[in-house]
Amino acid sequence: MGLFKIQVPEKHKKKVGYGLLFLLISFGLFLMYLPADYFDTGEAMCLSVRFFDVECYGCGLTRGVMHFIHFEFAEAWEYNKLTFIVFPLLVYMLLFEIWQRFLKPNTKEKLPPNQ
Repeated sequence: MGLFKIQVPEKHKKKVGYGLLFLLISFGLFLMYLPADYFDTGEAMCLSVRFFDVECYGCGLTRGVMHFIHFEFAEAWEYNKLTFIVFPLLVYMLLFEIWQRFLKPNTKEKLPPNQ
């Protein structure tokens, strides 16, 4: 279960979970601090555009996400329509992974030994 195979001692799980949440929120705030059009200019980094001059389904996703988190939904839709599916799923998956691995209360109760 989980995306990564990181073993964290039980006593440090909550600290690691809160640290990851802090990093995730900090990264989101950093992206909010940047202007929405920060990634709009420049050369495309997509390999399919560079080598074959064909746009893939991911082209414009970074720019679309930047406009999406700045609440500029029309621009996000113009860059990539999949932004409205991919970004919420990505946020959900990250938060769910952090919850499952680090913050979920331990529901395993120790059973008394058989007598």
